Amino acid sequence: MRTITHIDCFSGPGGICTGFHAAGIQTLAAIEYIKSCVDTYRANHPEVHVIHSDIRDVTADQILPYIPKEGVDLVSSGMPCETFSTAGNRSRSFYDDRQLLFREGIRIAKMCKAKMILFENVPAITTKKVEKGSSELVVSLIKRELAEAGYENMQEFVLNAAQYGVPQKRNRFFLLAAKEKNYVLAPPRPTAAAAVTVKDAFIDIPNVVPNSGRERTAYLKSSSDYSKLMRDDGFWKRTTGTPKITYHRPMKHRACTIERFGLLRPGESLKDLFDRYSGAEREELQARRVLPKKMFIKRNYRLIASEPSPTVTSHCLDEFVHPAYDRALTVRECARLQSFPDSYDFCGGPYLVPHIDRTVQDKYEQIGDAVPPLLAYAWGKQIQSILEGGDSAGA
Repeated sequence: MRTITHIDCFSGPGGICTGFHAAGIQTLAAIEYIKSCVDTYRANHPEVHVIHSDIRDVTADQILPYIPKEGVDLVSSGMPCETFSTAGNRSRSFYDDRQLLFREGIRIAKMCKAKMILFENVPAITTKKVEKGSSELVVSLIKRELAEAGYENMQEFVLNAAQYGVPQKRNRFFLLAAKEKNYVLAPPRPTAAAAVTVKDAFIDIPNVVPNSGRERTAYLKSSSDYSKLMRDDGFWKRTTGTPKITYHRPMKHRACTIERFGLLRPGESLKDLFDRYSGAEREELQARRVLPKKMFIKRNYRLIASEPSPTVTSHCLDEFVHPAYDRALTVRECARLQSFPDSYDFCGGPYLVPHIDRTVQDKYEQIGDAVPPLLAYAWGKQIQSILEGGDSAGA
């Protein structure tokens, strides 16, 4: 069986590459604009030629020396999703150059004679217009330009990461396109017989105390099939394993914030506290800063241990509260929810940085914006099946 080759556009910290590598796919080159993501990617995938650049400036000279003369099998392209997301009205109503960056994925695919292209984004991309006042959808434009580039065989899917063993209810849009008209394009079959829960993900991770500054690096004795998989570098085909937990640093919380977390029941968020407390009672809590003056819908959600988590985003530090303890999640806990192996080194960038500069991502943002490696693994196996002409795993 020959090795499938891949180029990773908008690579982030390496979620797709991690899953593809476990599936036996060889990533030859990656392109990423954010330096912290580049640093993390290079540390975990030193065999990949990583180009730190705005993808629009990437030339053939930077890629072609690193790929076979006959071209590559696959280009993946997970262009930025901010203008497609429904997470906030401001982002949804915003139009800029990022919603046309899909063209760069097509350009790189043509340059590298790729047999297939895999686009990934939020499901809301399917309803986003090309520009304000236009009747044309971004997805329609992508399909038209794919066909013009020779990738006429295409199918689109919305997949839930929880069906592929990820402890997270994360829906993502995928568009798979191929030059070969006889390829049977289908999504990977779901691999999870039952949902992996937050409890499964955190079962061997000890608690850390806010404001203590004390990390805990020893695993608990309890385990789940999922926790064992996250520690199994044989499955991930990694040799950088560590016998201890990394990036499990407790955050600093004000006493009033910890008190707020203590009011939350599993499955509740800040919005529920605003609904529960009103009038003088709410004003008293606000006066003590237990509740903020303004209610944020997607903030301080206490995870339910017996269920997968909601979607992990770049704002996961503010969005989630531990299911059992009155604190935010650590970097490693967020990585567990995304299915990054425990040996993954999030060395790039600071722990935290204000969300005002799109040229820098802290460790939480890197994790939240990534493709879950287990979902990428399922795609990797499916791509192999399609390219080898075998029975489709999704048929």
